[in-house]
Amino acid sequence: LAGKPVTRVIVTHHHPDHVGLAGWFQAEYGAELWTTRTAWLFSRMLTLDVQDRPTPQTLAFWRSGGMDPAIYEKRANERPFNFSDVVAPMPLGFKRIKQGDVIRIGGRDWDVHIGNGHAPEHATFWSRDDNLVLGGDQLLPSISPNIGVYATEPDADPVADWLESCERLTPLAREDHLVLGGHKLPFIGLPTRLRQLIENHHGCLKRLAEHLQTPRVASDCFAPLFKRKIDEGTYGLALVEAMAHLNHMLAMGQVTRVRRDNGAWLWSLKG
Repeated sequence: LAGKPVTRVIVTHHHPDHVGLAGWFQAEYGAELWTTRTAWLFSRMLTLDVQDRPTPQTLAFWRSGGMDPAIYEKRANERPFNFSDVVAPMPLGFKRIKQGDVIRIGGRDWDVHIGNGHAPEHATFWSRDDNLVLGGDQLLPSISPNIGVYATEPDADPVADWLESCERLTPLAREDHLVLGGHKLPFIGLPTRLRQLIENHHGCLKRLAEHLQTPRVASDCFAPLFKRKIDEGTYGLALVEAMAHLNHMLAMGQVTRVRRDNGAWLWSLKG
């Protein structure tokens, strides 16, 4: 920046690897934070919500997914991940970004289009002046963003939100768009990539339906969803994504669930 001041920080969504130093720029340099209302509220809430041990609601949520007993016992007795461990404190005040806005960034005018599923009210930016798209984690080149449910809203259906967003963004996509995502390298071929992101979850749901011909808990559903071994480091993300897909199938009327005595939901394909 050659000594130029940072006057504005634009945040696509509330996840810690994206909002991490936004509050620091506000506090240290007086920068203005621009983001969606939901992203700011989640970020602010989570940085203030510090837990030394998992809450009773979180423990019940883990049990509902059939978390491996050894992993459950370990995590129940250790400090959980806290936003405040990695995200700078967030001062009061932000400027809201919303669907349909046109924002001036870097000498270009950008249309704001909102996505959901990976994170609620995730902002993406589409240049009116050239072929650039700032995709955040909504538009990634070679990995599918995690779609998960959490104890904050255990019956949510983020898979439906994700599919709706991808379908809605598809008519905007051009082959020559150069997409700058939140991870990995820039890419072109956005129409194809959006189809892949949609088809990936339809494929997961189809494999999961076959798997549920035998009743299962969520932690028994990793194989058809991920087609690879899940280790302890990725176990939490795998569990919340499995639960998200099961919630979607429940919302679509494709499965039923009954509560076991240990608190775990047992899921079955409808006959």
